[in-house]
Amino acid sequence: MAVKKLYAGVKLRELRSRIGLTQKDFAARLNISLPYLNQMENNNRPVSTTVVLALATEFGLDVTELSAGDGERLVTDMREALSDPIFAGTPPPLADLRLTASNAPALARAFLELHQQYRQAHERLASLDEALGREDARAAPSPWEEVRDFFHYCDNYIDAVDRAAEHFASQPGGPRNTRVAAVSALSTAGVSVIFADTDTLRHFDPVEKVLTLSDRSAPETQTFQLLLQVALTRQDQLLEATLDLARFQAGPARDIAKIGLANYFAGAVLMPYNAFLAKAQACRHDLEILAGHFGASIEQVAHRLSTLQRSGAKGIPFFFVRVDQAGTITKRHSATRLQFARFGGACPLWNVHRAFETPGRFLRQLAETPDGVRYISLARDISKPAGRFGAPVRRYAIALGCEVRHADALVYADGLDVTRGSAFEPIGISCRICERKTCHQRAVPPLERHLVVDPDRRDTLPYRIE
Repeated sequence: MAVKKLYAGVKLRELRSRIGLTQKDFAARLNISLPYLNQMENNNRPVSTTVVLALATEFGLDVTELSAGDGERLVTDMREALSDPIFAGTPPPLADLRLTASNAPALARAFLELHQQYRQAHERLASLDEALGREDARAAPSPWEEVRDFFHYCDNYIDAVDRAAEHFASQPGGPRNTRVAAVSALSTAGVSVIFADTDTLRHFDPVEKVLTLSDRSAPETQTFQLLLQVALTRQDQLLEATLDLARFQAGPARDIAKIGLANYFAGAVLMPYNAFLAKAQACRHDLEILAGHFGASIEQVAHRLSTLQRSGAKGIPFFFVRVDQAGTITKRHSATRLQFARFGGACPLWNVHRAFETPGRFLRQLAETPDGVRYISLARDISKPAGRFGAPVRRYAIALGCEVRHADALVYADGLDVTRGSAFEPIGISCRICERKTCHQRAVPPLERHLVVDPDRRDTLPYRIE
């Protein structure tokens, strides 16, 4: 198998700027020529093994950061945006998109933001009757999408919040008795906690300083909501400082993101980074063992596994996704090369959709994407009852997976023949950018392929893809 060359010009420029060195001084520290450094920073030459070692020894750089970043995400997002019918003609070749993502990531993000603005304006025009006469009829970024992209491009890991949560978990009473520690922290802040027979999971009265939790919810949900309130009450300055750095455009996005950061803090307290990583490695990432050990739900554990991207102590790069019964993605993150569709549902050939048919069971799948990368995927349905008769049940399915090269570290890979090519099911990202010619579940033709329609022949699809 050919070794993939490492182009990391943007990362090199970022590192040099961060430590305040000129190109000449940086090249001297790396013991290379100035022209050679210039070529690497402009992605005209790959980063050599010698340079990688010099970066690690001279600057203490975690070399995994060179291959991490936004490149694959940006390429996938641009391909999907360019599949919009508004872009007539032949789309740019994949090589051009990769060059743009690696050499001009700011330009790529500006293009994606422009396309997103176009989509939102188009959707508003489609409902013109409703929009007429409203003061907020102008196009504006969707707060939910802004927040989703914020976490997405942070690798779903927020270092300052994660470390603050780990520090809280190290205090007396935690992490083995996190619930008591959370109540104590709130009490110190003058907040009283009561439980009531109510559908509302959490309600905080800022005037009376009373936190009311539903006594119908599961214990792990109650503990999580306690910790979320701890974040909002005791870590407000940290959350606000993090939000200042994000620079959201839409007003409500900041409020949504603050709840997201509070949720992140709660999950990180329940499952402190180093302790959780060590236990995950020891039990080979058994979600049920981790849930029992840390008093968390299966979904919380799966989500936490996807955040283990701390520099110098990274876990397995996982993807994590949650979908509803209509196939709509409600949560998504990927630290792998697999990037989910920003618009629409997930590939119907993926096992996450079958999880609704087998409640309470884990489904395993070996899958291969069109780029030839192979994954092991774990799916399970997640039901969220309200705790009383007649209350609506929210049903979701989650999927957690990683590249198959990490199979030995996963208990769920036991018994699967990861060496047999035919064991891997072909899956895609989005039909519009999927290049598979023979997919029987294809909904729309691929944008970059020529179609042949033969009125005298009908196969699985009403057209042939060349």
